Amino acid sequence: MASELHNWRSYSSVSAPLAGALVTARWCASRGWPVHPLAPGRKTPAGNCDDCRRPGHHHKGCGCPAAGRWCHGFHAATLDFARIERWWGANPSFGVGISCGPANLLVIDIDAHERQLPDRDRLLPGIGIADSIDLTGLANGFHTIGVLAALRGFPSPADDETTLRVRTPSGGLHVWYRAHSGHRWQCSTGSGVRALAWQVDVRAHGGYIVAPGTVTDAGVYEPVGPAREPAPLPDWLARELERTGHLPPAYVPAPRPVPPRARQAVLAAGRGEGAAARILAGLLAEVAGCAAVAEGAAFSEKLNRAAFTAGGLVAGGQLAADEAEHALKEAAEHARPGQERRYTAIIRSGLNAGRTRPLLPGGRA
Repeated sequence: MASELHNWRSYSSVSAPLAGALVTARWCASRGWPVHPLAPGRKTPAGNCDDCRRPGHHHKGCGCPAAGRWCHGFHAATLDFARIERWWGANPSFGVGISCGPANLLVIDIDAHERQLPDRDRLLPGIGIADSIDLTGLANGFHTIGVLAALRGFPSPADDETTLRVRTPSGGLHVWYRAHSGHRWQCSTGSGVRALAWQVDVRAHGGYIVAPGTVTDAGVYEPVGPAREPAPLPDWLARELERTGHLPPAYVPAPRPVPPRARQAVLAAGRGEGAAARILAGLLAEVAGCAAVAEGAAFSEKLNRAAFTAGGLVAGGQLAADEAEHALKEAAEHARPGQERRYTAIIRSGLNAGRTRPLLPGGRA
């Protein structure tokens, strides 16, 4: 891995070989950053297969990622080294994208486009700029993020040499930070309803960033400065992101009922509204409730607990094995559609472990 890190750092040269994309993808995955292919010479994800291009098709429930295909961009991002070898080994001209949310990354994307200045209230959302202030010379995101930082008494992120910074082919700059634990920072654009500053985008949950060293037709995403690792997100910047709406409102999903077919299976397995059925139905409701949250809902833990309990009830003669397994699969499919391989493995492991400890309502046998 040391040689790969050395190769990655060599991408500051425009002459870096395209074969380096595989090294970049491996290096990113070794940092815990899920990667996905970008179209050759571009900064956009590699195209979907024909089925996924059909109108109305959605990444949720699509079997392509589970089958090892890169359809749906960052939704297919992976840490699987074997898959990475297949993707970039067969397609060395692919670029490398990183799914920011699962990587726990927040990237400040500073643009330097030639654009007409917007209204004053859109330069620094939520911060009034009086008409008496001369805006001559203010022209891009480097200026607006610099003004915001100066107002708060801190250096501009563009000048932050403690963290990884990457120059983009268009003259912009990506400033990489490690996100605060437990914060699902949201993406934004500098011209959108939610924005940190004009011509300053934010890449976080629900978005991706181009990996350093990626070569496009426009040029190379080139690391600058001494740092090659993202530093923790500065507290002052976190406060500004929260102030400008980059954290979703606190949301606690309401308990969801067990899907009808699953509940019917539980009742049949438990021979009616008995104690065993009620025990498993409550646990299945927790599994089904994970459908309200795409990630971070402890789905695996909840499913394993339900499967372990079901295994104990089966061993105690309280549930029929095939019907209990069917009920578990119904709830799991409701919560994580299209992930049959994943949830089936959890269910089988939990059931097998539970069968070693027979369970009777009110106590263990």
